[in-house]
Amino acid sequence: MSPATSAGSERYARATPTSKAPSSKAPTLKVERRLLREGCVLLGAADEVGRGAPGGPVSSGVVVIDASVKRPPSGVRDSKLLSPAAREELVPSIRQWALASAVGHASADEVDRFGLTAALRLAGHRALASLPELPDLVLLDGNFDWMTPPTQPSLTEPEPVVLGSVPRVVTMVKADLQCAAVAAASVLAKAERDALMTELAAQYPDYGWHENKGYATPTHLDALRRLGPCEHHRRSWRLPESNVSIY
Repeated sequence: MSPATSAGSERYARATPTSKAPSSKAPTLKVERRLLREGCVLLGAADEVGRGAPGGPVSSGVVVIDASVKRPPSGVRDSKLLSPAAREELVPSIRQWALASAVGHASADEVDRFGLTAALRLAGHRALASLPELPDLVLLDGNFDWMTPPTQPSLTEPEPVVLGSVPRVVTMVKADLQCAAVAAASVLAKAERDALMTELAAQYPDYGWHENKGYATPTHLDALRRLGPCEHHRRSWRLPESNVSIY
């Protein structure tokens, strides 16, 4: 069961699309500008990457904009629709375009200790804490608010407290496809996590992380069967059975 969230969390239902937008259609700032007109001064847009990967961290990107925001950089899309080279090329333009931006991470060990949702929240809070100023509101991709701390006590080890207060959150399904600022946040998160996994691949070359970035590809799963997991795998997950662990 998903942990409860505070009453400050809500869905931005009016802007929620009923079907997946075509990949060729560029996201816009329509939703972001509407939220800014409704009284938000600093708007944060956030997305996560690495949720389903058995290896590596979960990561959260956030970009901050205000009413003076200009047209987003050409080519901004949900990170899943872009090649690695296209994402890397967009990073400097996105950072220059946004008022502020940051990426936070939570390790595989923290996923195991605190649970996936709490690890996502920890990564998101680390990203927010890295900003020069907290936004008034966070627009979050998806239909579940993993950014707001739960109102009920955790049944597992509670994650570290990073922020004294968390901005109000609104969720929107397919925001990474529809909202340019959320798409930009996804690009930053994906590019930085991919770079981390490429660095780890140099230390653990047998898992193919320079290519699969920790996701459950056939070659990665085969390596887990042959070699067992290393310290950067989520050992609480159902990984392929192996009798060895070389790391």
